[in-house]
Amino acid sequence: MQRVGLIAKPHAPGLPELLQRLLPWLAHHDIDVYLDLDTAAAAGTAHGYAREAIPALVECMLVLGGDGTLLSVARLLGEHDVPILGINMGSLGFLTEIPTTVLFPRLEKVLDGQYTIQERLRFQTCIYRRTGECLRQPVVLNDVVINKGALARIIDLETVVDGLVLTTYRADGLIVSTPTGSKAYSMAAGGPIMHPNLHALILTPICPYTLSHRPIVLPDSAHIRVTLQTSDEDVRVTLDGQVGVELGYGDVVDIQQAAKPMRLIRTLEKDEYFQILRTKLMWGEAIRLPRDAGC
Repeated sequence: MQRVGLIAKPHAPGLPELLQRLLPWLAHHDIDVYLDLDTAAAAGTAHGYAREAIPALVECMLVLGGDGTLLSVARLLGEHDVPILGINMGSLGFLTEIPTTVLFPRLEKVLDGQYTIQERLRFQTCIYRRTGECLRQPVVLNDVVINKGALARIIDLETVVDGLVLTTYRADGLIVSTPTGSKAYSMAAGGPIMHPNLHALILTPICPYTLSHRPIVLPDSAHIRVTLQTSDEDVRVTLDGQVGVELGYGDVVDIQQAAKPMRLIRTLEKDEYFQILRTKLMWGEAIRLPRDAGC
């Protein structure tokens, strides 16, 4: 590993101080570092690169920040087969696994080859307008969400899987989630938590009008087409919670597995994935009630 891209969350607390330690450490190990412009400014150097140019120049990406920062970098990679190592600068993350307190020992492990590459399913999404226009969207790692605006009524979403009609959801919206995204909006809407190694995806309706509409798990090879059957409503499709496109009556959201997965560098011990789940989701913590609380 001789060429590394480094992208950080802008203005993250403690970022300049961390870069003052990290950049000399990487230079000492004969690693060339390609900083994006914002990270270069935080490091006090004018030598930075446009974000979109970095994936073609490097063998690995280091991401400093939280899971949201890593999601944006995953979209940036596109078809580049570059693994990502996530370094967490805030609260514990599912994707940015390495806290700064153990950063340098974990980096030593990576340089020594003591890591695994975990492949994460991504989606390729196209939006087909009624006019026939196709709006190709960036690959996403978490989810594709179709939902109404704050004042819109229930919307109708005709959903087809592999050319076969599944159902027409009458709901506030629909979440199509990867296993990675199962712990995000899908979970909040009642969807299952899926281990990231599973080859599957989840359809989770948001507040369905029909109570029998439940989340459904499908193979990762499933080809999903969702057609908006409601007119005169404020409806959007949102990718990874960060990119949004307005939808109109008759528009089709086409979702299928991307040609290449995202490659995530993992240095976790065997039980750390479940430890992160327990910590992040606060499993096992006692619920404290006031003494005079009723049952």
